[in-house]
Amino acid sequence: MRAELISTGTELLLGQILNTNARFLGQRLAKMGINVYFQTTVGDNPVRLAEAFNIALKRADLVIVTGGLGPTSDDLTKETVAEVLELKMLINERAMTHIEEFFKLRGRNMPEANRKQALIPEGATLIPNKVGTAPGMIIEKNGKIIVILPGPPVEMEPMFTGTVEPYLRKKEGKERSVIVSRVLRILGMGESSVEERIKDLVDGQTNPTIAFLAPRGEVLVRITAKAATEAAAGKMITKVEKEIRKRLGDYIYGADDDSLEKVVAGLLKKYGLTVSVAESCTGGLIAKRLTDIPGVSENFLYGVVTYSNESKINLLGVSPEVLEKHGAVSEETALEMVRGVRQAGGTDIAVSVTGIAGPGGGTPQKPVGLVYIAFADRNTAIVQRYLFTGDREVIRWQSANVALNMLRKYLLMYKG
Repeated sequence: MRAELISTGTELLLGQILNTNARFLGQRLAKMGINVYFQTTVGDNPVRLAEAFNIALKRADLVIVTGGLGPTSDDLTKETVAEVLELKMLINERAMTHIEEFFKLRGRNMPEANRKQALIPEGATLIPNKVGTAPGMIIEKNGKIIVILPGPPVEMEPMFTGTVEPYLRKKEGKERSVIVSRVLRILGMGESSVEERIKDLVDGQTNPTIAFLAPRGEVLVRITAKAATEAAAGKMITKVEKEIRKRLGDYIYGADDDSLEKVVAGLLKKYGLTVSVAESCTGGLIAKRLTDIPGVSENFLYGVVTYSNESKINLLGVSPEVLEKHGAVSEETALEMVRGVRQAGGTDIAVSVTGIAGPGGGTPQKPVGLVYIAFADRNTAIVQRYLFTGDREVIRWQSANVALNMLRKYLLMYKG
């Protein structure tokens, strides 16, 4: 079965609302083995919606439309679909009763406009809405399946899992399959370098398939398999994953929903080590990401944001002479910061970050994106220089990534 998703709402096109419906439906359909080949977003315009719907009918077996089922004049999804399919709109008594009860239970009079929500295309199967007033519907015509659902995720998601998903599984019958993906998370190696190391696997892919993503300074390798069961697909993925891990080694820091901070927190707990953090340009981002992990308080003991030179001197013991001679953004300052915060926190290890996140403050000698990141344990301290590109948020995120990755790499080598 080939599917297409149509999301309606001008607010989606304007970027005012994130389209989480497409993500949810894509994930759920993949688990059912249904291929989603196209996603379309269209505003609250019946002409453009009709055009998008006609195109979808030509290239998909299953079309799922979300949004535009409200009581206002700009909610025209089911009316437009009915017009394209040449179906009459009829009052559904079951839907009407539900809407009336919805308002009655809340002690409110039902606005006349809400009667519009009980109009259903002729022959459609009703999808009950236990949260709101807008029912969904399933229409079968000319060998196509059309599913229409409300836009709010709190309404759409339970309607899909409770009614649409069982309906589609029954339609697929014995030919049902699943699509399973595993994502490997990589840091410290660029996308082109990753591809170079596994290019023969990519070139020879059939099932499973391999794809690359590169969000915010890391690389994701997605392995996707289609099989009759999740166990069978997982077995196919594991074979490819083992080969990729063999070639990329410790550049892979986690898989699927693993975050870098979660991995670091787990390793700190495993070895019973404590850590402290001194941050300048990242403004507490490293500490924030670590403290997002439940239970990390046993290992993360001390974090300071020393944005000014005075705070670096007073809280970390950075030498005024070092700041005067080398500046706040320098190798020397990063080293004094990391030694100072480890001593102040009384921890086993520490990291520090100082840099220029921009957009201003850069010079030819010290441009925007220049960052020094240092690490220290009880015996030694090291510092590395980086020149990141991107806006302020990207530079700060990449800096935090590298600092956390320094901790991860040390902990992977830790022998007590």
